[in-house]
Amino acid sequence: MMSGMARLYGFLFLAQVVLAVFALISCLSAEEGEIRALPRIAWVLIILFFPLVGSIAWFAAGREPTARRSPTAWPMGNGFSERERRPVAPDDDPAFLSSLADRARRDDQERLRRWEDDLRRREDELRRQEGDRDRPEV
Repeated sequence: MMSGMARLYGFLFLAQVVLAVFALISCLSAEEGEIRALPRIAWVLIILFFPLVGSIAWFAAGREPTARRSPTAWPMGNGFSERERRPVAPDDDPAFLSSLADRARRDDQERLRRWEDDLRRREDELRRQEGDRDRPEV
């Protein structure tokens, strides 16, 4: 009988800890506009000091219910919509990467044109030199 009660208490304790962890994660990841009644720090302290009651209170009264959330709410991230969000680094920006590819293509074409011009010039010089050798000297 005693081991059955110990298991039940262990299970209830584990359930309380899991609920408190989920409540903390939910509280810390909620957007500022989704938190009701108290500031975020107050909810965190309530959940930490009173895990069972605080967790239940957070899900019941602290967070705006999913059904009432605005469909036009800000997306997760740095507070800007996806269109307004700037890439973190240049190598994350598709426009920058395509401009690099275009620049490299133009540079390659210019280099090829210069090599072809240089090759034509050298071929012309060789033809002139061969033409000078073929002429009889007077």
